[in-house]
Amino acid sequence: MWLNTLLLALRAIRRNLMRSFLTILGIVIGVAAVVTMVTLGQGATRMVSDQISSLGSNLLMVRPGQRLGPGRDSAGAPNFKQADAEAIRSQIGGLREVVPVVGRGMTLVAGNNNWSTTVNGTTNGYLVAGSWKLAAGREFLDDEERSGKAVCIIGATVKKELFGNRNPLGDEVRIKTFVCQVIGLLAAKGQGAMGMDQDDTVLMPLSTVQRRLSGNQDVSSMLVSLKDGADATKTMQQIRLILRERRKLAENEADNFNIMDTKQIAETLSGTIGTMTALLGAVAAVSLLVGGIGIMNVMLVSVTERTREIGIRLAIGALEQEVLLQFLIEAVMLSCLGGLIGIVLAFLACIALSSLMHMPFLFNSSINLLAFGFSAAIGIVFGYMPARRAARLDPIVALRHE
Repeated sequence: MWLNTLLLALRAIRRNLMRSFLTILGIVIGVAAVVTMVTLGQGATRMVSDQISSLGSNLLMVRPGQRLGPGRDSAGAPNFKQADAEAIRSQIGGLREVVPVVGRGMTLVAGNNNWSTTVNGTTNGYLVAGSWKLAAGREFLDDEERSGKAVCIIGATVKKELFGNRNPLGDEVRIKTFVCQVIGLLAAKGQGAMGMDQDDTVLMPLSTVQRRLSGNQDVSSMLVSLKDGADATKTMQQIRLILRERRKLAENEADNFNIMDTKQIAETLSGTIGTMTALLGAVAAVSLLVGGIGIMNVMLVSVTERTREIGIRLAIGALEQEVLLQFLIEAVMLSCLGGLIGIVLAFLACIALSSLMHMPFLFNSSINLLAFGFSAAIGIVFGYMPARRAARLDPIVALRHE
């Protein structure tokens, strides 16, 4: 019975191929939209997580002002001192590195080429805290850091813009009125959080930048790298207490600095992207309901067109459940076919869009199976009423139908 019913359903679908295709179009669009939105959302979540992780593992960023990002209120908030970093390092346990950083936007000149980038005055601990590796060259020597020697380590973007394919080690770049020797090349990291190019950077000894570029002993930010297993929340509270004491803030005064945990930022951004993905997926799922209504509408038309055929089947002994099963299987086959086509289109669209948007493509079998199962359920739910109507036709009335 099942095989015969299946063959009858297939014959009915093949009889009107164009109408069948238009019937499942809503299911195709709905499934493709849902799978594409969820897959791209998961890819975006992974990309954000990787970008935040590339800043450094178990990393805290301490900066003046109370807010982060564009428009942060650091104006009027005093900068840190190198002694602040030393106090944090000596008074708090479980820290891998405490790195003072002085950042300055500068234009570098090498031969006939020039490039505007960020020069960070720091220590070798910056490489550890930021999970940086050297592609070539070496770190700063102790006497170079103490004496403020004009040496630098450049990022991949700076190397490309100033030196092209040439090996930069040993060459010199001019910054303002002095010349700096290139002693190292950072391994490329690519795009970082907020779309910034992590490779567009230059590292110099902290004392060099303070003496030759900033003209003071201020530190514009600090990176605090935690050891594995350290409690970030507890460490942040300890840092806060130390800095409030050193900056002589009264109990009723707000902090004039902020401490950012990169792991918490990654979790917050991932949660936000997940919520937006779910919202977009829910909106796209409406197309599935529209597609189901289309299937029900066409199946009702099909029952009307095939009333005489149904009457003949009932008259020669077909049971009501066999007729109901025939039309129900036809509706389910249409919706499942639409689901399969939608999944294939979503797969191709996700590959193309992931490449275009430079995000990882994560194939999620669960969402694909769920979308396919939902499309099959749509066929059952919206195909039942037309199938029930066909099964309950009076054979005598059906045979007289023209």
